[in-house]
Amino acid sequence: MVSEVLLVRYGELALKSPPVRREFENRLKHNLLEGFLREQRQCTLSGDHGHLYVQTADAQAAIPIVRRTFGVVSVSAAKVVSSDLPTILSAVVEAADPMLRPGTRFAVRGRRTGTHPFTSQSLGASAGAAILEKFADRGLKVDLTNPEVELHVEVRGPRTYLYAARSAGPGGLPLGVGGKVGAHVNSLRGALGAFLLMKRGCRVFPVCEGEGRELTERFLCAFDPRIRLDPVEGREQAWGTLKERATEGGWDGVVLDLGVEDYPEARTFFGETVIFSPTVGLSDVEVARRWSDAVALLQ
Repeated sequence: MVSEVLLVRYGELALKSPPVRREFENRLKHNLLEGFLREQRQCTLSGDHGHLYVQTADAQAAIPIVRRTFGVVSVSAAKVVSSDLPTILSAVVEAADPMLRPGTRFAVRGRRTGTHPFTSQSLGASAGAAILEKFADRGLKVDLTNPEVELHVEVRGPRTYLYAARSAGPGGLPLGVGGKVGAHVNSLRGALGAFLLMKRGCRVFPVCEGEGRELTERFLCAFDPRIRLDPVEGREQAWGTLKERATEGGWDGVVLDLGVEDYPEARTFFGETVIFSPTVGLSDVEVARRWSDAVALLQ
């Protein structure tokens, strides 16, 4: 029987010590479930080393929820079958049929975890041969270097996952594992600075002015709907509000859009408060590129 799941991959979480990893994985699961709940979608979660599996109605339509969840590296809508070779090959042929036009160059990428009577390389070769045999009248060509269509066959113990595409996630760490910070969001550079701290697992409390308000409402809130805007006018009021809130809220630091020459003034004003300025070494072109990459996760 073929079913469909979302195959969710995470990266650096898997490198943590076992206790920290469990904590971060639980937070990632919590954030995913919270995202589905906000969209009024039902789902069930399971996982293994480096992967989570989300079962939900219309998996393809649920991909945007996963893509805006920090900690997720990528996600694929995958067909699930048992790991005996005849079943895998039958499912590969069925999945390939609508994707392969006459003359298409294609590749099958096999991966395997566990003990099976085939290798990853032989799995890919067998799947490719089955496709060529089934669709011999289409003039298909195997091209492992520059294929027009890629099919992935990932065998993990008793289950095999078939997919054709990966959708990128934001990566980083799950939101909520990195403490709390305030952020002065007054520009694209300020918004990116806040986003980069969110990517490190921090809950961000933005103090907004100018275009920073729209950037926060339209984009940062899409990654964390808990964000509440704190509008101000001018840097003096913004810094004053951040300093006051940092003390009252027990924040772990503040995120500022600073140039190197601005650090002495900022250090004098904020005293012992930790100052983050993750965009200080980025050109305007690099800031725009990174922001464009972040916005693409919402599309």
